[in-house]
Amino acid sequence: MAYNWGPRYIVPSEAIKTYSGSVLLREEYDEDLLYKELEELGFTGRIVKINNPWYYRKKNSDTWIHIGESQDERRYFPVRWDTTNLENGQYEVMGLMHVFIEEEDSKGKAIARENIVEVTVEN
Repeated sequence: MAYNWGPRYIVPSEAIKTYSGSVLLREEYDEDLLYKELEELGFTGRIVKINNPWYYRKKNSDTWIHIGESQDERRYFPVRWDTTNLENGQYEVMGLMHVFIEEEDSKGKAIARENIVEVTVEN
């Protein structure tokens, strides 16, 4: 059974879906559920890093464009996205959270989860 530990999109609140100009993207995760999934997967090492890259794409396109990435867990992995030069319309934003685990018997392991949210850009 997979545990939905996240990531969960929180920019600047779940209710805002129309962006203009510069937007601060942020995500959180549920630490307890993350540890439950790691245990289920048999990962016994300690978490050494959590990294959250951000991407966007125009809706119905295939290619994701990198916005930036953050390891700042305390501030919810913030990355600023400047939509000023984008064409108005529907976009998808993806946070792809990576959790890196140090294992005694190996070079380490990692798991990742994505969160994709539809937004509207109106500049």
